[in-house]
Amino acid sequence: MKTAVIYWSGTGNTQAMAQAVAEGAGADLFEVSELDAGEAAQYGALALGCPAMGAEVLEESAFEPFFTELEPHLAGKPMALFGSYGWGDGQWMRDWADRVRAAGAQLCADPVTVNEAPQDSELDECRALGRALAAQ
Repeated sequence: MKTAVIYWSGTGNTQAMAQAVAEGAGADLFEVSELDAGEAAQYGALALGCPAMGAEVLEESAFEPFFTELEPHLAGKPMALFGSYGWGDGQWMRDWADRVRAAGAQLCADPVTVNEAPQDSELDECRALGRALAAQ
């Protein structure tokens, strides 16, 4: 099954996580600006990464519009979620996972969230997330 890892990163933290997920999954890697939701929907499995922004929401200018357009195409699709945060308690990820489940997608594992920059052990978690997605 062809897999894509799609992310948005402002500081490079989520980008580092995306690279590790893609490595674990053997997946194609894209910044969110590199493809549209229709192209993303053609992949059999998706890993999506976005940091918490503002009041613990997805990045609003590029990633949220992309994800909103992608949501109707997620039913039955294996997925993984990941992202970094600098404040709060991860509510953005819980909300995002709920949206993914409500759209009918199947999360292959619990999302990986990292406070600030990922450490080696957290990048290993990202690789494991990618492997779990690839095993679907």
